[in-house]
Formats: sequence, C-alpha cells, structure tokens
Amino acid sequence: MKAVSMSFGQIANAKNGASSLQKSRAWIELDMENLRHNVRALRSLLPEKCELMPSVKANAHGHGAAEICRELNNIGVRAFCVASVSEGIELREQNIEGEILVFGYTHPESFPLLRLHRLTQTVIDLEYAEKLNAFGDTGTDRKMTGAGKKVAVHVKIDTGMNRLGEPAGNTGEILKMFGLKNLEITGVYSHFYAQNENDRAHRAVTQRQLEKFNRVMAMIEENGHGKPKTHLQGSFGIFSLPGLECDFARPGMALYGVYRNNGDAMNSNALRPVLTLKARVAAVKEISAGDAVGYELAFVASRDMKIAALSIGYADGLPHALSCGKGRVLVAGAYAPILGNICMDQTIVDVTGVENVRQGDVAVVIGRDGDEEITAYDVAEQAGTIPNEIVGRLGSRLCRQKGTYLMSDNQT
Repeated sequence: MKAVSMSFGQIANAKNGASSLQKSRAWIELDMENLRHNVRALRSLLPEKCELMPSVKANAHGHGAAEICRELNNIGVRAFCVASVSEGIELREQNIEGEILVFGYTHPESFPLLRLHRLTQTVIDLEYAEKLNAFGDTGTDRKMTGAGKKVAVHVKIDTGMNRLGEPAGNTGEILKMFGLKNLEITGVYSHFYAQNENDRAHRAVTQRQLEKFNRVMAMIEENGHGKPKTHLQGSFGIFSLPGLECDFARPGMALYGVYRNNGDAMNSNALRPVLTLKARVAAVKEISAGDAVGYELAFVASRDMKIAALSIGYADGLPHALSCGKGRVLVAGAYAPILGNICMDQTIVDVTGVENVRQGDVAVVIGRDGDEEITAYDVAEQAGTIPNEIVGRLGSRLCRQKGTYLMSDNQT
C-alpha cells in the first residue's frame, strides 16, 4: 500500500470545507470568481489562437496549486508551467489534466518520472538534450514506461537573460537538438526579462530578444523542422506585447491579480486579487508604559496600550522584515501596526484604538476588510522586497479554501 503524507493544511482542506477554516489559526481564502475574471481579462488581450499556459510553480505562487489548477481545468485551461518534476507529479496526483511543462533542471536519475507522469521537460542546452536523448535508449525505462515513447520537451532559447537555455547565436547546437531521435520537440520558448514597459532601454532589450527568437524560429523552419509551438510572454509580455503571435502565454502574478508595482500596466486592466490571508486573534492584553512586547526588547511601550497576539508568524511566510512597525494588518476594518519582532508562530499588533477586539476574532493580513485594503504589493513595499516573494513564501501550514467563509468584522 502506498504511504500517504499530508500537511496539516492539506488535512484541514480535506475536511468539511468551511468548518475546517472556522477552526484554523491562519488561512488563505481563494476567490475563484476573481480568478475566472482574470483569465477572461488576459485572454481578451491575446490573439484568438494563443492559449494560456499559467505559471503554477511554487504552489501556484503561494495560492495553492491543486485548488488553482483544478479551477483552471474547469474553465478550459489545459497547459501549465512548474519549476520541478516534483511539482508536476503533485498536480498529476491531483488529477490535473493537460500539458505540464517543467521549467527547471531535472536530474537524469529522475528522467523516468517525466514519462511516468506525462511531463514535458525543458531542454536547457545541447548537452542536456543529449542526456535526455540517451535516456530514451535505456532498455529498463522503456520496459517501465512503454517502449518507443519519445521524451516530450520544449527547447529553451537564451535570448539575453543568461540563465537557462541554449544561446540564440548557437544555431548549430540548436539544429542538432532537432536531429536527436528520442526527443519529441513540441515547443520552443524564451523569456522577456527587462520588465519596465515605461523605460526606453527596457523596451529596446525586449525588442532585441524578440528579433533573436524570430531568427531562431525561421532557421528551424528553413531546415525542415516545421513550426513547434512558441511562447515568450509572462505577465509583463502579455501587457507590453499583447498582439504577439505565439501559441502560448505564461501568466504568473497577473493571473492571481498581484501587481508588480503600483504603476504597471496591469492596473489599467482591472485584474482582481485572488488571495486573502487571514489570521486568528489568539489573545488580547492591556499593557502599561514601560512593558516590553516580544523578543529582544525590540518594542517597549511608551504609554498604556491594548495589544493583540495573532496566530501567524514568519514560519507561515509573514516576512520578519515587517517587525517593529514596518508592517500592519487590519482588525475590524482598522489598521493595526505590528509591534516588536514577528515570532515564528505569532505576531503582536497594536489595537489600542480598536473597540471590542476579542480572542477568536479575525485579522486580515493581505486583503480587504471594510473600506480598507492591504495588497501583496503593500506588504512587499513595507518588507523591502517584491510581491512575488510575499505570496510565493506563504507556507504549507496555511489552509487554502475556495470562497470567503469567515467574516473579518469581529464575528466568529
């Protein structure tokens, strides 16, 4: 019998829907109507034949890959991108259908998993392509996963980012990949990396990348290798080059309604946040002037105060950099600054001016409460990082559920 291992968050998600959240210390609510809205908005920007291939790596950027992909399958999305084989396997085990492209390096000893779980591997360079091709000849694997099956791959072209991919100028190496008998090359792609559409230099870099990529694709076709499917655009590319004729676009943060900065192009397209992060009020206390709060005397009260301990900390993904007043949450629709150092499992906030705060109430860490809102961008700005990191680091202890099950107005 296969052993099954589940995190607390997964166990809670599997039990009784909303009731599991009502017992949670901290959790994520997913607004699937906002997700569907964002899909419609992104599709409206792209050519009719260009399909979405959402980035769902890092647990769908912290949102919950199984929940997000299941909903995307329901509305017709049939292609996804992940960072690793293990992420792809997790999706297959959740019965997610469609092509799953592995962006990153897969060790040769894990190549059998690609076939076993119907995953498409990125070809990083010619040397890696040759390793994949050699794997296709191994008798043991052919017995395990079906004789005669080629390895499904997309070839990545490095058009200037100098990360992964065969450099666009290495035309001989690229053509050799297409001659490898055990590779089924179904796609060729690159990635735009200069992501400030308001900067002339960034726009020029993007144009040079596109020209390099187009030359590679023309060379592939001229040498009799047909027209593999193409994709270059992440969230940035969809908004800066919406009419680009590709087969796929790979939205990441745009899909989840998370803005890279307050002035980016996504704002004008009314994308909606999918994620709300909430935490339970574990305790409410009155403290006096001179009392310390939390570790290392990082905060000492200069006046009498009312404080609340929230059941969320840096082990859940709340940045420690938000400590000592740099960050804040919403309690009963009012801003409550963070006091002292954020702990592994707890965060203390100032609720002096908030009436009727009680143990068991709900605080909003990311999201809207009444007329006020804290976005992932706001949290990132306070922590000195980017929104991608804020949502991507949200931990497995956090339950993830569809819909809004709990009020955030001091009701339990």
